[in-house]
Amino acid sequence: MKSYVVGGAVRDELLGLPVKDRDHVVVGATPEEMVRLGFKPVGKDFPVFLHPQTHEEYALARTERKSGRGYKGFTVYAAPDVTLEDDLRRRDLTINAMAKAEDGALIDPFSGKKDLEKKVLRHVSDAFAEDPVRILRVARFAARFDFSIHESTSDLMRKMVQSGEADYLVPERVWQEFAKGLMERHPERMFEVLEACSLRERLLPELETQPEVMSGSLAARFALLCWALAEDEVETLCRRLRVPNEPRELALLVSRNREALEAVPHASPEEILKLLKATDAFRRAERFAELLGVARLAAHGTDFARLERALAAAAAVDAGAIASQASGADIARLVDEARLQAIAGS
Repeated sequence: MKSYVVGGAVRDELLGLPVKDRDHVVVGATPEEMVRLGFKPVGKDFPVFLHPQTHEEYALARTERKSGRGYKGFTVYAAPDVTLEDDLRRRDLTINAMAKAEDGALIDPFSGKKDLEKKVLRHVSDAFAEDPVRILRVARFAARFDFSIHESTSDLMRKMVQSGEADYLVPERVWQEFAKGLMERHPERMFEVLEACSLRERLLPELETQPEVMSGSLAARFALLCWALAEDEVETLCRRLRVPNEPRELALLVSRNREALEAVPHASPEEILKLLKATDAFRRAERFAELLGVARLAAHGTDFARLERALAAAAAVDAGAIASQASGADIARLVDEARLQAIAGS
């Protein structure tokens, strides 16, 4: 029984990057032996265990055979006769198919180190085509490292899309990879890769153009992508990708208020107050700040300083004091009048 550090930890160490998580592959062991040694089983689809002290993941070396379409169409075989090279061969990219032995020796049967040096993403074997999620992973790694895609890998990804294999992508996995790609250093590279293999057109038809600059939280970045979309287009995209509530809400808020935001420099105090109320700026100041950050990146040249001054002035109105001196429907009207006065004077 031998164990090896594999995948991202080996890759990142060679790149001189911080190693956050270490995954291990165990060769020559059975699940019963792992449990006897104190490892805790956690894998559902194949044998994965947590180390009793470090809690790092240790997976038994395994092979996979395609048995259906899409992400879950695999038959997994894990047994003591599966070699380390067998396990590495099933991985997506050569830069992720390296291992490090306990004595520090590098095991690199598919020249991943050389591809790292050449800054190229290249698939390990034709088994890459059996899992459509790998197209998204390649796009994400391109966004992370700004590496080029090997010509053979680009060709294979295009064929996967053309064959319909990519039509079996599971929405949750799509969002998982897409969201990670959006948060990488070069998110524009993800779109370039998806465009080149025609997956963008099939998977994200609404997103025909991408912003020149992208920054901020995941919700802000997704909202920035949706800046030019109509509300029904945002809804459709969010349903298709199963987008979580926070990014979905901000994207819809952007869509509903885009025209009003672009018109801020020439807006009347009444229009400014209407925008502040429509975006719930008084109660959800942090979300409004995110919205404004998106608008600054999307609406090039628009000065939103006036809107910030207006919000500060209107928010300073003591609504409680007004409410204590009025009753019923008059309260909302009097608060609005006071806020309009404050905006006009800001």
